[in-house]
Amino acid sequence: MSDAVTLGSVFVLAKQLPLAEKVRLIEWIAPQIERELLSSQRVPRKSLRGLWRGLGITESDIDEARREA
Repeated sequence: MSDAVTLGSVFVLAKQLPLAEKVRLIEWIAPQIERELLSSQRVPRKSLRGLWRGLGITESDIDEARREA
């Protein structure tokens, strides 16, 4: 028999708890969820605006690349 815990099995067990224990469960797990959410937040992306600025690419360079393609 597998010891894997599924969401369904957790729900079945949580439904069997008295109301006060359900509240304690929520109070215990909510801060853990909050910590996990904060630690997994993505780093904001760097703007690509002006990425090619200063590289000296001219319109004629772009036209030539289009012709070659």
